[in-house]
Amino acid sequence: MIDSVHGEVLSIGLDHAVIECAGVGYRFLATPPTLATLTRGETTRVFTSMVVKDDGVTLYGFADDDARGMFHRLQTVSGLGPKLALAALAVFSPAELATHIVAGDAKTIQSIPGVGKKMAERIALELKDKMEGMYPAEAGTGTAASPGAGAPASASGASFATEQVVEALVGLGFPERSARAAVDKIAADNEGADSSALLRLALNHLGKK
Repeated sequence: MIDSVHGEVLSIGLDHAVIECAGVGYRFLATPPTLATLTRGETTRVFTSMVVKDDGVTLYGFADDDARGMFHRLQTVSGLGPKLALAALAVFSPAELATHIVAGDAKTIQSIPGVGKKMAERIALELKDKMEGMYPAEAGTGTAASPGAGAPASASGASFATEQVVEALVGLGFPERSARAAVDKIAADNEGADSSALLRLALNHLGKK
C-alpha cells in the first residue's frame, strides 16, 4: 500500500499529476482543489490511496488526510466506487460534504455528477452518523478560484483550453451538454483564465445547480 508520495512535482494535468520519488514517477488522479496546491518543480508530499481492481491499479492523491478520509468513507456506501468518491470531492470540500450529509440534504448531494436521488439519499442515510462533528466548519467552497488564477490563456489557446475542461468534466461524470454550457459561460465571463482556473470555476458553477 502506498500511503503517500514525497518528491518533485514533474507535471500537473487537469485531473492528475506526477511526482518523482527516488527516480520513480508516480502518476495519481486528483481533484482540482488538490492539484491547485501543487507547483511544478517544487518538492511536496501528497497523501495517497491505492485502488486495486481486475483491470489495473490506480493511485489517487489528496492534499490532506481529511480529503483522503472522506474518499474512503464515501466508498463504504453501497454501490459507490472511487470514481464517484473523487467526483464528490471535486464538487465539495470534505467539510461541506459532511455538512450536507449530516443535514440530510439529498438534493444538494445530487449535484455530484453521477449521483441520482436514490444514491444521494443512501449517502445521507449511511454516512450521517459517521460525519457528525468530524469536520470543522469551513467558509466558502472548496472549488472556487479567482478568475485570474494560473497563467492566462492566449486567445489562440482559449478554444483548446475549453475543450480540455469539457473533457475533464465529462471524465468526472457530468453530461457533455451541461459541461459545455457551463464552460462556455465561465470562459466568456473570465477571459484570460487558464484551463485549471476554468475547471475549478466550472465545478463551482455546476455544484450550485
